[in-house]
Amino acid sequence: MRASALLNMNLYGTSFIGSTRGAKTDETFNAFDPTTGNAVEPAFHSASIEELEKAANLADAARIPYGNLPGKTRANFLRSVADNIEALGDTLIERATLETSLPNARFVGERARTCGQLRMFADLLEEGSWVEARIDHAIPDRQPIPKPDVRSMYRPLGPVAVFCASNFPLAYSVAGGDTASALAAGCPVIVIAHTAHPGTAEFVASAIAKAVKDHEMPEGTFSLLFSKGYEIGQALVKHPAIRAVGFTGSRRGGRALMDLAAARPEPIPVYTEMSSVNPTFFLPSAIEKRSEALASDLHASVTGGVGQFCTKPGLVFLPQTAETSAFISNFRYQIANTKPAPLLTGGIQKAYKDASETRKSEVDGFTETTSTELKGFDVNPSVFEVSAADFLSKPDLGDEIFGPTTLIVNADSKEEMLQIAGDLEGQLAASVHGDEADLAEYADLIAILETKVGRLIFNGFSTGVEVCPSMVHGGPYPATSDSRSTAVGSRAITRFARLVCFQNFPDSALPEELKDSNPLAIWRMTDGEMGR
Repeated sequence: MRASALLNMNLYGTSFIGSTRGAKTDETFNAFDPTTGNAVEPAFHSASIEELEKAANLADAARIPYGNLPGKTRANFLRSVADNIEALGDTLIERATLETSLPNARFVGERARTCGQLRMFADLLEEGSWVEARIDHAIPDRQPIPKPDVRSMYRPLGPVAVFCASNFPLAYSVAGGDTASALAAGCPVIVIAHTAHPGTAEFVASAIAKAVKDHEMPEGTFSLLFSKGYEIGQALVKHPAIRAVGFTGSRRGGRALMDLAAARPEPIPVYTEMSSVNPTFFLPSAIEKRSEALASDLHASVTGGVGQFCTKPGLVFLPQTAETSAFISNFRYQIANTKPAPLLTGGIQKAYKDASETRKSEVDGFTETTSTELKGFDVNPSVFEVSAADFLSKPDLGDEIFGPTTLIVNADSKEEMLQIAGDLEGQLAASVHGDEADLAEYADLIAILETKVGRLIFNGFSTGVEVCPSMVHGGPYPATSDSRSTAVGSRAITRFARLVCFQNFPDSALPEELKDSNPLAIWRMTDGEMGR
């Protein structure tokens, strides 16, 4: 029997509390169709504090048994989650499209990415070396004091609270990167669904719940809570069972969670992905040789997904060359002829309009789509323009506007570009366009940007994040709360693990990864030498 036949394809609008469903509480909310602004059925019921307490207690009870499962067992579980998500078929894709007004093709790709990263972590667990096992054998006759036997490896932190993102209903939500990496690390997960796409969340949660049941995982391995407001999410972060938090969203929301976690009697780490404008620097040769193509590529990057990618280029720095004016005119023309499109929520739409109105009064130039026939959560794409001197004198021009807009900054000199780069806040990514001669001439720009971002891109754009072991999707604050980590790629697993050292334990009592015989055949550092 195909997995799809075993998955319940109806939406009930209630939370997942371990292996049971939550109650139909009186506090409800609906998703909205961004194209029309109309509510979408069914209504979803906010979890109660009692349900949160039950989910947290179940996760706490699952902490040790789930964390102690062999890596291959967790790998099989993660693969089943991916299989079950795919088995939802068009039902999942169509619901995601209804709740976001983004095209079906977007979610076919996002589903593939979501399932791909689940399987990437499964492969990582099966191979096993991610635990970074280190062994230093005892030297009993060392002088002046004996050396003990010391061994260490990564072990799971415990239950993790994951907050879904508005702009990625699959890849950064219920079974997205935070959930996948936390489950891979051996941590139970409690997800707070996003109010923008609760139906999509329920479908994906059903896929995870089925895998939990089929693989006989501890009941508290996974829960999902619906919430109309902030009360449930805040209470979850403060709950003593929660050992870490994953969040993708606004700076305001991420900062609030960081402060809550820091104020706990026992503070916990919060891994937030927040605000980033991903500066793009065009160096002289790029504008001189590839002006037309780059203007089109920049337009695609700014307006793709209606500008609602965390990696959208929100700042563009141009040198003064003979071709710069033509580049700007070309880009303005493309923006002016881009059709309006809906943002994900009414709140995001209002924030976009308010920020745009404020910025208009602060810049030299402004161009937007000239449509007046806006409906639902529609907005007009736009581009602002300012001199480097004005940009340097008005720090708020570096703030993110979430949506299909960007700010062009005209720099009179290399020195202005360097000064601007040095003043930038932390970012997820920065792009530099030019040739090898430009890179040599602007080596100091690259050196500055390396201190400001998690990912440097040459002759490409920041939108599009490859899911692979070497990817870094992070950056200094306020891009994230911890620049030492990544939310994408196999290194993301270490956010939800901590190093534990075992000293003078007998071999029989050690984890498999630290036994002398290396039964899992993983890479380890033994007495300072890497090997298997």
